[in-house]
Amino acid sequence: MPATGFHRLILTLGFLSLFHAAYSAAQHRSYLRLNELTFDGLPYDITIQALVSLLTIMYGVLHIAGDFKEIKAAAELENKSWETFRNVASFYVFNHRGKSLSPYYRPITSKSSLDEAD
Repeated sequence: MPATGFHRLILTLGFLSLFHAAYSAAQHRSYLRLNELTFDGLPYDITIQALVSLLTIMYGVLHIAGDFKEIKAAAELENKSWETFRNVASFYVFNHRGKSLSPYYRPITSKSSLDEAD
């Protein structure tokens, strides 16, 4: 369903209402500070206005965004076998301590032996 002017108007009204609720909350807080009263939470009318604004914004965004598309992870995974799932190149280890078990392994003992190996 394409975005219509009605849904854009709903979204705009939702944002304006949410900004008004935020401004009212700030005004209420400054009123409490000026009169040195304790803050026991926001009044119910501000809270309800903020929640209704949130729902209105969600409705507008859902209709403007368009249809949702499926995320098909199974489509990529159908062609792979179980062996390829474990085949991750970043887990390959070529330099490990198992090479010392080889009969052809010569440990390097000093800097001078590095020069001889070249």
